[in-house]
Amino acid sequence: MRVLLDGCVPRRLAKELTGHEVRTVHEMGWADLDDGPLLDVMAGTYDFLVTVDKGIPDQQRIQTS
Repeated sequence: MRVLLDGCVPRRLAKELTGHEVRTVHEMGWADLDDGPLLDVMAGTYDFLVTVDKGIPDQQRIQTS
């Protein structure tokens, strides 16, 4: 799995997620992005975003058919 750690998550968590490709928003140069744009830019590249940001559900752009 490809995992992205949000800026509010301790970077040391990456070492605990063995067996996964883990990057941080800082490593990717995305630390300054707000929630909505971050979700957009990570789409298709990462499978999961690990965050403690309670505002993320309001920022999702869920598509319906």
